[in-house]
Amino acid sequence: MDVYVLLFEGFETLDVFGPVEILSRIDNVRLHYISLSGGLIESRQGYCTQTEAMSVIAPNSVLVVPGGQGARCLMSNELFIATLRNLCNKAKNVLSVCTGSALLAKAGVLDGRNATSNKKAFGWVKSISQHVDWIKKARWVVDGKYYTSSGVSAGMDMSLGFISDLFGKEKAEQVACDIEYVWNNDKESDLFGE
Repeated sequence: MDVYVLLFEGFETLDVFGPVEILSRIDNVRLHYISLSGGLIESRQGYCTQTEAMSVIAPNSVLVVPGGQGARCLMSNELFIATLRNLCNKAKNVLSVCTGSALLAKAGVLDGRNATSNKKAFGWVKSISQHVDWIKKARWVVDGKYYTSSGVSAGMDMSLGFISDLFGKEKAEQVACDIEYVWNNDKESDLFGE
């Protein structure tokens, strides 16, 4: 399975590398780090990652879209949003973490769907699109091929939920055990959404 992780300047490090740690434990996963133009991309925390240009992804792939302060700057970047829309349309599954769902909403791919996002930025995210049914009290939300998670660390719970949906709960629990992580496996249990 090909997993494409979309990076942009100012992405949130844990939004990316929490899910990457978990998804990389699926057999035969091939990870690709992509960006609009390729090259080194720096997270908000100063970590740099080498990326490939993101014009094309393999069929039946998974696209991971993080959030972070950099997501806000991309709202007016028409080329990025159009490219993201095309990538989402080609991907078999799309997983967004934190305010990555705001990028998906701006691209129009969440229209008519349920989704969630970071609760500290929830008002801003909701303002991006009124065509999305934003669920405030949710650790993560699944609607069709789209998985959206709450803030930062919730991406890890969502990624385990994704593994559970694809490969069974036992596999997800084994991955959580292997990384010594206490998985919140109830997607509706969200202390931050209250």
